Amino acid sequence: MSYRDFHSNNTLGFSWVLCAVFWLSGCVTTSTDEQDVVSNDIDNNSVVPVKPVLEVVPDSEEANSKLVQLDPANTDDVWERIRMQLSFPASEHERVEKRIQWYANQPNYMNVISRRADPFLYYIVTEIERRNLPVELALVPLFESDFNTTAYSDKRASGLWQLTPLIAKHYGVKVNSWYDGRLDIVESTNAALDFLTYLHKRFDGNWLHAIAAYNTGEGRVANAIRRNKRAGKSTDFFSLRLPRETRDFVPKLLAAAHILKHSTIEFPQIANQPVITLAPMNSGVIIDNTSDWKEIATLNPGYRRFPALLSGPEHIVLRTDKTEDWQDYLVSLPEMPDSQWKTYRIKRGDSLSVIAKNFDVSVADIRAFNQLTHSRIRAGDTLILPILAEQQIEYKVQSGDSLWLIARNFNVTVNKLKQWNGLAQNHLNIGDTLTIFLEANP
Repeated sequence: MSYRDFHSNNTLGFSWVLCAVFWLSGCVTTSTDEQDVVSNDIDNNSVVPVKPVLEVVPDSEEANSKLVQLDPANTDDVWERIRMQLSFPASEHERVEKRIQWYANQPNYMNVISRRADPFLYYIVTEIERRNLPVELALVPLFESDFNTTAYSDKRASGLWQLTPLIAKHYGVKVNSWYDGRLDIVESTNAALDFLTYLHKRFDGNWLHAIAAYNTGEGRVANAIRRNKRAGKSTDFFSLRLPRETRDFVPKLLAAAHILKHSTIEFPQIANQPVITLAPMNSGVIIDNTSDWKEIATLNPGYRRFPALLSGPEHIVLRTDKTEDWQDYLVSLPEMPDSQWKTYRIKRGDSLSVIAKNFDVSVADIRAFNQLTHSRIRAGDTLILPILAEQQIEYKVQSGDSLWLIARNFNVTVNKLKQWNGLAQNHLNIGDTLTIFLEANP
């Protein structure tokens, strides 16, 4: 952060002072010494809150003031909005330089990333700014998941932010047999930023330590710091003995910030305006026309058994221009056909809560599905359950099978197969049974 004071100019006949001018990344040229500073201990004061940049412009008849505010929120491009607010000190460490070179050798990489990030980046940046967190955190999904909303790792981490089941549970992310909130842009972003905020405080304001802990766990980073302190060594990130993946994790962020700041490669423009909106979801919904609402699956990948939007959050993510269409669709939603969904004949002694527990659904979803205004049921009546009829397949693994081959045969993704069956690795044993959910054909 540079500060310059502009003092009085008697020749022009007026006096003015510009104090504390924030020259954010990419907006000004700093001295060589300032650019070459390498700092690995970033504290609270290292991050500049979101504020307009003040720039001096030449005097003119049209300009009564010599100050023009450059507001990141008013730029045309979200990547530019990020660039204007980058605040982490640069690093010339060899691992950072190596990653910068990797980006340079992948000219099409940012085209793919921008296409995937387009619906979500504006939302993420807005949330980060609202919390007064460093904008560099918006780059975490870039190298965590390549902005793939359905990414699934061998550590069972999932989604843009690669949240593990333990972290998701700790931060209240809803995960059940119908829905995985780690893939939801709202739930996952909230949990990830909550977690990073906690780690920042846990490691005394050092963002590089916090980001490393996000990847490998706070215990490992804390132990590495203690070892270096006992040995009289530096405790900066690059001096810590950490797992190889984590040693590369932080350099990926610093390298991404570098190429964005210096425009080393092109970042295809993403409009700096809301792309998605959150519509209320008071009860479950079954999509009866998947071709018309295919984008629902893309924007709401947390629903494991699309087109059944059940047991999820109290919102649904829509394109901003689709809100009214969605409301109209809900009003005219046709009754679900019995042939498409599982039916259940009520027995003596049954209750909605007992039936819901037996079939791993919620009472609210059963009531919504059957248009019940109360919870009273009668033996002999038939309920339609929010379970796709004849669409749940139990597949026994055979010799020569692989997750990729099975996924291709059933027209599903490997990530979905792993999520449905709680698989952390790609290895299969002959005789194992996999559960597969297929889309119903309306």
